[in-house]
Amino acid sequence: MRRTTSDSDRCDCDIIHEDVVAEVRSKMPDEELLMDLADLFKVFGDSTRVRILSALQHSEMCVCDIAVLLGMTKSAISHQLRALRQTRLVKRRKDGKTVFYSLDDSHIGNIFEQGLLHVRER
Repeated sequence: MRRTTSDSDRCDCDIIHEDVVAEVRSKMPDEELLMDLADLFKVFGDSTRVRILSALQHSEMCVCDIAVLLGMTKSAISHQLRALRQTRLVKRRKDGKTVFYSLDDSHIGNIFEQGLLHVRER
């Protein structure tokens, strides 16, 4: 019988390494924080939002500029910016009638850069 890849990933032992489990359990964040982190990473799962974050890494921009840059409608960009604001990845600043968007803080740029480094390792 030929083994599949999933068979090689399965542990056939019945020994629980209780000391390891206890140590790791004590270091893991609360379940609520992990859920928030999962929600944050879901936002990175959309290519349009990732493109917007990439643009905002280089400069503060208004919706019109982002729309032209990405070849999309202002409405589509506004919709994505709303999702990015709700997860505190971007912030906005009003200047008269114009609203400018930028990354919420340096952590966002760091997350983005770390993701790029990981993808480029292939």
